[in-house]
Amino acid sequence: MKSVFPRLVLAAIFVSAAVLLWFEIRVTQPEQAADNEKPAAVKLGPFNRIDNPKSLPELHFVDGSGAQHTLADFSGKVVLLNLWATWCPPCREEMPSLDRLHARMGGNDFHVLAISTDLQGISVVQTFYQTAGISSLEAYIDQNGETESALKVPGLPTTLLVDRRGKAIGVKVGPADWDSDTVTAVVNAQIAASVDGGK
Repeated sequence: MKSVFPRLVLAAIFVSAAVLLWFEIRVTQPEQAADNEKPAAVKLGPFNRIDNPKSLPELHFVDGSGAQHTLADFSGKVVLLNLWATWCPPCREEMPSLDRLHARMGGNDFHVLAISTDLQGISVVQTFYQTAGISSLEAYIDQNGETESALKVPGLPTTLLVDRRGKAIGVKVGPADWDSDTVTAVVNAQIAASVDGGK
């Protein structure tokens, strides 16, 4: 009996060590395991990738002249859709970098679409644009909050990366440096992916 007990203790120690080792590998290396299981994909910089992209709902908003618009107006382009408000400090902080990004890259393939959710109307957006020197972005507003509700926005600012098919492929909650080299590379890669076979 005495000779059996030490063997049981050693066996228990061995099993415990094996379990702990397995647990440590699984917990401390989840990203590496996930990377090995997933196919290579274009990195999305500041965005969190949306694993199962879905077409966005039809969004309605107006411009400075009061003309109605929908997201379909930008069909065929990669769109950086930014939801913001003039009363939101982080929103105001990032707006100049969005303006610079649109000035440099906006065109037939890409558009920065900044939609304000201010309840006071388009005039407060236009005033902010003038004060902040925003000259490239067009002023848009969704005064009814339809866009926030439809997209289930958790907070402002929230920015979506939308591909040419109108599907959101990435999301960023909070401000970012939008005219950085990283974001520029993400936009260029998405434009190229859309043209080469992302449809």
